[in-house]
Amino acid sequence: MRMPSVKYQKGDKVMGRWPGSSLYYEVKVLGFDIPSQLYTVIYKDGTELELKEHDIKNFTGFQTRSRSRSRSPGRRRSRSRSPGRTTRRSSSRTAAVAAAAATESSLSSNKDTKLEVRLSPLQQTMAAENNSNNKHEENNMANKVNEKAEAEVEAESEKNQGRYNLRRRKDDGGAKPASVVAEQQEKEVVKEAAPPAATLSTPLDFGGKIGAYLWLLFLPSWVLFLVFQVNLEDPSLLNFPPPLPPLEAFWDVQALGFVILWILFQALLYVLPVGKVCEKSCHHYTQLSEGMPLRSGERLKYRTNGFFAIMVSAVAAAVAVHQGVDLTYIHSHFLQLAVASFLISVLLSVYLYARSRYAAPEQLAQGGNSGNVVYDFFKGHELNPRIKNFDLKFFCEMRPGLIGWCLINFALALAEMKVHRLDAPSYSMILVNVFQLLYVVDGLWNEEAILTTMDLMHDGFGFMLAFGDLVWVPFTYTLQAYYLVSHPNSLSLPVVGAIVTLKLLGFYIFRKSNSEKNAFRRDPSDPKLSHLKTIPTATGKSLLVSGWWGVVRHPNYLGDLMMALAWSLPCGFSHLLPWYYMIYFIILLVHRDSRDMSDCRRKYGSAWDEYCRTVRYRIIPRVY
Repeated sequence: MRMPSVKYQKGDKVMGRWPGSSLYYEVKVLGFDIPSQLYTVIYKDGTELELKEHDIKNFTGFQTRSRSRSRSPGRRRSRSRSPGRTTRRSSSRTAAVAAAAATESSLSSNKDTKLEVRLSPLQQTMAAENNSNNKHEENNMANKVNEKAEAEVEAESEKNQGRYNLRRRKDDGGAKPASVVAEQQEKEVVKEAAPPAATLSTPLDFGGKIGAYLWLLFLPSWVLFLVFQVNLEDPSLLNFPPPLPPLEAFWDVQALGFVILWILFQALLYVLPVGKVCEKSCHHYTQLSEGMPLRSGERLKYRTNGFFAIMVSAVAAAVAVHQGVDLTYIHSHFLQLAVASFLISVLLSVYLYARSRYAAPEQLAQGGNSGNVVYDFFKGHELNPRIKNFDLKFFCEMRPGLIGWCLINFALALAEMKVHRLDAPSYSMILVNVFQLLYVVDGLWNEEAILTTMDLMHDGFGFMLAFGDLVWVPFTYTLQAYYLVSHPNSLSLPVVGAIVTLKLLGFYIFRKSNSEKNAFRRDPSDPKLSHLKTIPTATGKSLLVSGWWGVVRHPNYLGDLMMALAWSLPCGFSHLLPWYYMIYFIILLVHRDSRDMSDCRRKYGSAWDEYCRTVRYRIIPRVY
């Protein structure tokens, strides 16, 4: 299939129209999305928007005039503000000169062709909700273009109380806009207020550059603390700090070999052309899912056969047990396996950062492009590192650690039976194993849904995700099962029923809300989603304000928390340690919510403020 030509290339500096106004400002092109035919641009104040091609003009399309004393008879002061407007009175002189030049230009251009400005509402529901975009205020000056029709456009916009697109009639496609850039006058006023050039990096999080150093030390130390503490006869926090084992207890070559073999086994399953059918193209079906569009407009392909991988892994584990392999080795060598996985995650992170130094700029993650080596190493410098078609981030997110989590849980259930000489695992151990297995199997069955998450779309692949995938998930999420091996907790059948009900309710909310979000992100025009209400934004995208996403801003987080509670309840209330996951998850989700709030407010502006007024609660209705 022939790819459509792209008029403006990444890095081009052009003039972009501010949505809802007739003003043009200098912007930089960040990328082009082929399916939506939208350019992603960044203004001088850092605002990123998506514009159509006819809302972008070359510098050569504007005339630069010297100062003129003539005034436009139809001009009046505009009430709307945009990134280039300022409250300084000196700006009025520049605007007057621009208006005068626009008058001359429009008079001359009208001799050849007639220009008509047509106002048409955006085809989005609840368009009036975003009318506040016309009053968007910024404090940075930019190049200005004032059209003669500005007064009529603004009056009509205020009259209809909605957002509009300005477009020329199709039969006037060759007509040039009656506008100019008051470049010389703008330079006189902007010398003091000009903002720095926009970069492709985003604000630093996780405590910034100093925080990156601290996280690199804290995360491995915390995993070791949990392993030491849970092995105590009384894992109460009153017994902190736990005693350190001898140095030789940290390392075992055989454990390292097992971890390497496990990762290679999962890699083999990943590359096999089998699994869930996800896409129809060229009249045949494949096991490839298409990711979300990147800044360059490209969509990567992912092999989504995770469900096949966990089924084969389960059969392999069952065969191993039947052949006499003692999987309780995982329990007795838990520390050594964790250290070996940590070593592999560090080596992988070093490789990822080294290769990212040679990656093209469009392949870098905005959040890991700070210029600081330690921060970028921690956060992830490259967005989607691949070895040919083998996607390293997607593989690590969904395979060795996630499926390894279930294998470790199964081994710990066998260890409980061995330690307490039981014929079957306890109710508590069964609940923890089944609940967490259901969570992982659901994630792998709906594997393509992860392609719309923050980790895959925005976060680079560095130490944070590599350590999280290979160490944090398999060796801290199994803490409840590990605790129950040495500290059994009996449950009555009514309690078991109550915990199961809580788990199923949380799982239902989690799955339904995630499915709704994933479907809307992939195809907002899907007739099945026509009942959902939205708030349009200046980027061309819309925000869901009904369905599950009209109850709270993160209904999937609510379901996640309910499931986390169900995982911890089987361990009882004797110690705080098995409740670690619940506490950690609350902190994680609150932090993610704050990141979402910051990113979305910067991206969507006043539309996001309107969304927050419509959907008041973040995670828990009427609580938070």
